[in-house]
Amino acid sequence: MEKDKPNATPKLQSKPDLGFSKLWNISFGFFGVQIAYALQSANISRIFSTLGADPHSLSFFWILPPLMGMIVQPLVGYFSDKTWTRFGRRIPYLFAGAAIAVAVMCLLPNAGSFGFTVASAMIFGAVMLMLLDTSINMAMQPFKMMVGDMVNEKQKAKAYSIQSFLCNAGSIVGYLFPLIFTAIGVANVAEKGQVPDSVKWAFYIGSAILILCVIFTTAKVKEYTPEQMAQFQAAANAEKAREAQAKGKTKDNNAMKVFLQVGVVQFFCWAAFMFMWTYTNGSIADTVWNTTDAASEAYQHAGNWVGTVFAVQAIGSVLWAVVLPFFKNIKVGYALSLVIGGIGFAMVPFVTDKYVLFVPYFLIGCAWAAMLAMPFTLVTNALEGSKRMGTYLGLFNCTICIPQIVAAIAGGGLMILMHNLLPTVSEQGNMLLLAGVFLLIGAACVFFISERKHLADK
Repeated sequence: MEKDKPNATPKLQSKPDLGFSKLWNISFGFFGVQIAYALQSANISRIFSTLGADPHSLSFFWILPPLMGMIVQPLVGYFSDKTWTRFGRRIPYLFAGAAIAVAVMCLLPNAGSFGFTVASAMIFGAVMLMLLDTSINMAMQPFKMMVGDMVNEKQKAKAYSIQSFLCNAGSIVGYLFPLIFTAIGVANVAEKGQVPDSVKWAFYIGSAILILCVIFTTAKVKEYTPEQMAQFQAAANAEKAREAQAKGKTKDNNAMKVFLQVGVVQFFCWAAFMFMWTYTNGSIADTVWNTTDAASEAYQHAGNWVGTVFAVQAIGSVLWAVVLPFFKNIKVGYALSLVIGGIGFAMVPFVTDKYVLFVPYFLIGCAWAAMLAMPFTLVTNALEGSKRMGTYLGLFNCTICIPQIVAAIAGGGLMILMHNLLPTVSEQGNMLLLAGVFLLIGAACVFFISERKHLADK
């Protein structure tokens, strides 16, 4: 099977347009990575609640994933910027991350099956969660970097939209796996303190798909050589120098300005989604299944339904990702998406029918689509021509991780505060209301971003 090869003409000065198949191949492995991430997002609260975690301390287990992402992704970016091997620049890191993730995905759902005490089982689960998120981050970041490396500015929005589609397609599969396995007869209830087999098999099959998808990308994609990258960077820097001269600004100052402005929006968006991942299970178990007992069959049914509504969210994201490119003003599309998602979050605590939940989570998917594509389009365009694209994107991941860490640390206290303010709403449902407020604030902040425009567009 012949690999896709970028145009290697010696006189090439700027990145060429790539065909759809090449753009698709660059991001295809993201499908498998996102299955792993979806399984983690939809099932971590369920797993730790099943092991015996208290709802008020549940958010603390969610500190580990963003903390590891904040450490790992900048390191992957920094070292991959300096890595040039026969296998590529970013690909060695993505393959190593995927291989580790496969092993950890087979261990994490078995945290309650090794005869540990409750405390030991939760410690083991926490360590496995830390390793899982480390490996997922190690595999995920190279895909974003390869788009930054290999795709020109004109096609980046399209490339990140393809990545967004694959991301959400993988999410749908990962979210639905426990429900599918339950439907075919795999046990969805286990002994107290143990994770049901439906969740275990979801992780096993997800790990197999992950490694196969990553192997496909590594087989089909050939990254640019150092010489080609040097040519592209020189051409991009020349254009940015002309723009900077016309504006009377330095390119680095402008890039950092965009970096920070987008980061403010990211703070509110990712804090909101951290609340969703942490509290959706408990919220809908309380409001729809009328239970807070994590050992009950009703709670486990609610856990399966979390995967279902998250899959609806992913479908909404896929469909909205098709609409987003039609917005002539990227900031209007970005802000509108966050407003729609904020409305969705605010609806969740007041819905008592499991099927009606499809509506708010579909709306939340609109915000998710914008969060996956818009920030990276704005930032990579501002950074075009930089020799440290990977390092900057790794650091940009801190705008994703820091808000999640803050939200996880503050989650228990905010739950008590919100319950005092709104005692008639379920405790965990209040956190989804707060998530809606955060997205509305993020939408307002979008209009302060300095979007870069090409000279040719003026």
